[in-house]
Amino acid sequence: MSRIRNAFPKLFEPAFIGRLKITNRLIMAPMGTRMGSETGGVTKQLIDYYARRALGGVGAIITEITGVDYTLGVGSANNLTLHDNRYLPGHNELVEAVQTQGARIICQLGHVGRNRRVFDKLQPVAPSAIPCPFFNVVPRELTVAEIEEVVRRFVEAAVRAKTAGYDGLELHGAHGYLIAEFMSAMSNHRQDRYGGDLAGRMTFPVEIVQGIRRAVGPDYPIIIRISGDEFLEGGMSLEESKQAAQILERAGVDALDVSAGTYDSMRTSIESMPYAQGWRIYLAEAIKKVVDIPVIGVGVIRFPDFAESILEAGQVDFIALGRALLADPFWPAKAKEGREKEIAPCISCNTGCIGGRIFKGLSIRCAVNPLTGREKLADQVRPTGRKKKVLVVGGGPAGMMAALTAKKRGHEVVLYEKEPELGGQLRLAIKPPGKEKIGWLLGYLKTQIEESSIDLCLAQQVGPEAINREKPDAVILATGARPSIPGLPGVETGPVSTAWGVLAGQKIIENKDVVVVGGGMVGCETALYLAPANRKVAIVEMLDSLASDVEPINRLDLLNRIEEAGIRTALGLTLEKIEPDSLVVSRPDGQKERLAAEAVVLALGAIPVDDLSREIEDQVNEVFSVGDCSSPGKIINAIYQGFITALRI
Repeated sequence: MSRIRNAFPKLFEPAFIGRLKITNRLIMAPMGTRMGSETGGVTKQLIDYYARRALGGVGAIITEITGVDYTLGVGSANNLTLHDNRYLPGHNELVEAVQTQGARIICQLGHVGRNRRVFDKLQPVAPSAIPCPFFNVVPRELTVAEIEEVVRRFVEAAVRAKTAGYDGLELHGAHGYLIAEFMSAMSNHRQDRYGGDLAGRMTFPVEIVQGIRRAVGPDYPIIIRISGDEFLEGGMSLEESKQAAQILERAGVDALDVSAGTYDSMRTSIESMPYAQGWRIYLAEAIKKVVDIPVIGVGVIRFPDFAESILEAGQVDFIALGRALLADPFWPAKAKEGREKEIAPCISCNTGCIGGRIFKGLSIRCAVNPLTGREKLADQVRPTGRKKKVLVVGGGPAGMMAALTAKKRGHEVVLYEKEPELGGQLRLAIKPPGKEKIGWLLGYLKTQIEESSIDLCLAQQVGPEAINREKPDAVILATGARPSIPGLPGVETGPVSTAWGVLAGQKIIENKDVVVVGGGMVGCETALYLAPANRKVAIVEMLDSLASDVEPINRLDLLNRIEEAGIRTALGLTLEKIEPDSLVVSRPDGQKERLAAEAVVLALGAIPVDDLSREIEDQVNEVFSVGDCSSPGKIINAIYQGFITALRI
């Protein structure tokens, strides 16, 4: 394959932050990983994670938040810290691992303030005793002496970061953390010199910047991350953030990293799937117009051509890639070489990173990239030296990932799919509104299969005779699942279809009163899909909450869109019977109720389809089941199972 050098010239021209030269304009955004040690130290796992992103060609890496105070300054266990000299060796190891690959590394220093998960008995601290509604814990108001002590801790941590070899610093002044809490009138009600008008509320960050500048000298880069808009009534607006940016520039900051939101407006800082690519770059652009220092833009930037256009338009000076580098650490290298079609796309599902892992206290992963957080496995994705013939049955995400991984392992791979095209359930998942990004993943996987030398057999059902004909050494079954249909009265004779059938276009439902039975992700998304074309749509769910199987940030978005669409919901109801124009449900107390319904759509889960494994167990020594045919789950489960199974062969 021919490769084009510098296909995106603006992305790959050198640029400066202060006197720090960076080889290109791509920066890895800071993201929590939960890969620090139990006491906040750097681990080998964390070093491998950052080193792989450096190897992928990013110009600079900004680390996850590193606490300046480990007792109250970190949000949870396993957060990095630099509050003590004993952490210096680990940080130096991290610095050298990144710099060896040619990237710069910048240490983000911060204090979480009231945004603290109480994993011990310590009360969080804040400018004022106002709780963050997301955490709902009343913080203790800092005294003036304590504020001065926090400033000192920032300065001491900055000196340690410089000693460890970091190329620069970033202060976390966004997302409702302590610096942002002082800046925002919503969380700062103080009447002393640290409160009042914006100038007073900026005293705390200004003292930190000035103290660090005196300690590290005039040439050491200092960046600050701010929320261009907190998107909350009474919070920092774009107009106030522009003024704050000018104050910070005068205080000695070398660059501004413009994010958005707080924990209370989380979908604006860690976007759910429906948010458009680059939707909040306008915030960075507006701030860039009022300062003379570089501005970093961030937010759902997924593809090189889009990133290039932002730079060409002069909207920002640097592009920060966050979740995009979880999905593909080699995004920069592939873009530079004109191989953008090979970039694995982030789909903003948040199931492997934020809501699905970090919020649960688990270390970071990625639905699209099974190596994220497991970088030590990267060396295993290479020819094994024991070439086998591997037959993969099923072309959904699990099957495609298994086939691609087995091919990289040097095996001869044959992939069978019973449908005329690849994709499996991904082809249905893209149909509901707001799920278009799943099409990015589907397109990527299909392109990888088509450009490999995998023997692809579409529209072919596989049985024991095909296995006997192919004579594989190993078979990976990725045959998926089928909708679960209860054996209740009226299911076979009533106006009933399944969510899968509706999304596949097998049943067109229009101008009807529709009831979707099942309020998990599939049911809720199918209801949204049906809402525009029908008179009324309702969801009936036996649990006491909707979409309980959805990652929290995307769930908030999903529930809001259900409300906006006027979809009615009924919780705590169990389906008993379907009649020609209604359905009968029962309440927890056993009382029956009849609901009008001209059409009923079942979204009651899935049942694995794994019959073939029993039929061929005597024909092949190695038979594996992955994805939904093993246990119905999410994309992250399917892709990881396909990947790890292929590594075992």
